[in-house]
Amino acid sequence: VTITTRLLVSHLSGIRHYEKDITKVKEEKEKANRAHKLTKSHQDKEQKEKEGKGIEKPEGIGKTDCVKQKKEHDGETKSRNSKPGRKDKEFEQEEYYLKEKFESVIESLKIFKNDPLFFKPGDQFLYSTYGFTLLSAVVERASGQKFTDYMLKMFRDLDMMSTVLDDNEAMIYNRARCYVYNKKGRLVNAPYVDNSYKWAGGGFLSSVGDLLKFGNALLYSYQAGQFKNRNDKLLPGYLKPGTVAMMWTPVPKTEVSWDRDGKYAMAWAVVEKNQQYGCCRQQRHYASHTGGAVGASSVLLILPEELDPEALGTWAAAPPRGVIVTIICNMQSVSLNSTALKIAREFDKEKRAQ
Repeated sequence: VTITTRLLVSHLSGIRHYEKDITKVKEEKEKANRAHKLTKSHQDKEQKEKEGKGIEKPEGIGKTDCVKQKKEHDGETKSRNSKPGRKDKEFEQEEYYLKEKFESVIESLKIFKNDPLFFKPGDQFLYSTYGFTLLSAVVERASGQKFTDYMLKMFRDLDMMSTVLDDNEAMIYNRARCYVYNKKGRLVNAPYVDNSYKWAGGGFLSSVGDLLKFGNALLYSYQAGQFKNRNDKLLPGYLKPGTVAMMWTPVPKTEVSWDRDGKYAMAWAVVEKNQQYGCCRQQRHYASHTGGAVGASSVLLILPEELDPEALGTWAAAPPRGVIVTIICNMQSVSLNSTALKIAREFDKEKRAQ
């Protein structure tokens, strides 16, 4: 088979995640698909009923109905997310708790390199941390540098001075303690783990400030090409606009566990702009990614401003234009994407009101 870097960044490679039993993975996917079909069927039925009522009473749809629909949607979104500290089967996998220290990303490939692929590359989506371990090995060979050195230089370029390797032995200023719930539902310190086997998929420590810088750098790169640079004072973005646009373009056959409206793109989950009916549910284009580790949860969400192409040449304000939300929580298994999206929408609403 052939596994490309594009397949790796979109989790279509067939490389396993932490679960080694393909039967269990298939069962979980089938359960998720059944639940999704039931939810979609219920939503379609409700929509048809609303359309039927709308035909009978065209003047009956008013502000109250819009508010009601919004509340129903918010309630539905809330029900998808479990309570903080929920029992998460994901974290029952033994490989989350590895304590072995690997000196290089090439060495860490031995964990999974002899395991069979779960499917032919490109056929199905399966989120895989180990896929990103292999991707880090590709970066190491292509750059001719250690992956960790390459990343730390990049963080320095981005002015992310608080983003470092999650190295247990190093003295890291302001490093937070992480927590989990034990079997009795009580808070305890997270167990000791060594993340050197997955630097790319969950081995860095960062801060809210640094993640905001990262989000702004990406949003600037995404929008810079859309602004007319009259005085040649607009510096280029860290990435080319087309590169970010490609990274934020949904890839076929993918899915996103933390947002049913989304598809996976290249290392990002993306929701595309969509609204089918007036005064009804609408989707704004945004990109996000959650993070889950032993004792910690996080999210970074980027909601670009909807730019008017005709007004771009007259705007004094330069990119980035939009809302960036990031949350870091030193608690395991906390669903944060829905919260981040609500915060982003509130700030976006406030900006529009101005």
